[in-house]
Amino acid sequence: MEAATTAAVIANTQQWFETVVLGLNLCPFAHQPAKHNRIRFTVFDESRGLGLLEVLDEEIARLENTPITELETTLLILPEGFEDFYFYTITAQQAESRLNKQGLQGTYQIASFHPDYQFSDTDFTDRSNLTNRSPYPILHLLREQSLSAAIDNGADTESIPERNIERMESLSEQQVIALFHYLPNQ
Repeated sequence: MEAATTAAVIANTQQWFETVVLGLNLCPFAHQPAKHNRIRFTVFDESRGLGLLEVLDEEIARLENTPITELETTLLILPEGFEDFYFYTITAQQAESRLNKQGLQGTYQIASFHPDYQFSDTDFTDRSNLTNRSPYPILHLLREQSLSAAIDNGADTESIPERNIERMESLSEQQVIALFHYLPNQ
């Protein structure tokens, strides 16, 4: 992938992160790492000759070897080859399995985002799906330590999904079009 294309993918993802994730406060504990520039945005590029799980291993190693005060979380962006949501979900499950096999369950978790994200038992057009719809497929590597600290500081993580769905349902059509301009049919 060309450097200009990679830069555009990262810029688009950062804009989504700032306007949707932070702007709508979908993840209240993302503000501090963003404010202190402790979020890594990186693009998976098959031309490097590494498979996705190998790149996932590299990103986990980077998190392992970098203090949380410098790097808290990574968004691994998958702009090519993961457009099919079903295929992407299998890939995300494989990534989770990889963490478990390495004994990293409880240390890291993966949050999933995709332009066609659809929760089970929803219609494709349900607004609730917008909470996880991003411009590109993304595997978000989160440190459990960060989540635990947020909970210890009083974050009510249990109510976040319900609150986020209510937030999406409260958006006007114009707001949805403006915020999710990268999605077809929005």
